[in-house]
Amino acid sequence: MPELAFREGIMDQIRLREPRFHEHAYLFVLSALEFSQARLTERRHITGRELAEACRDLALDRYGVMARLVLDHWGVRSTADIGDVVFTLVDLGLLISQPTDSRLDFADVFGFDQAFERDYPWRRAGQA
Repeated sequence: MPELAFREGIMDQIRLREPRFHEHAYLFVLSALEFSQARLTERRHITGRELAEACRDLALDRYGVMARLVLDHWGVRSTADIGDVVFTLVDLGLLISQPTDSRLDFADVFGFDQAFERDYPWRRAGQA
């Protein structure tokens, strides 16, 4: 997949609305959305839970054992943060939401400590 980048001025708008997250966090969520769609047989709306899980899977795929550290560096420390990134993109018209979509859809989908540390594949192999 080619490297994503924002058009000139978009990141300035994002920073004004939600400065907590690094530019890479927004680009990563967009990549995770595409990653999620690619796993489907037909394109459709992705729920908050599905997108959060796609972010987890893509982070583990791309960054392995460093996934949590990378996301933390970008300011993403929980699935609720993923929701904040998504709704910032929605507010700016870069993503479209359904009327039933909510930031709450991203709340507590999984714990980062569980997903990126306790459930990491090499931990299970070593505990057998």
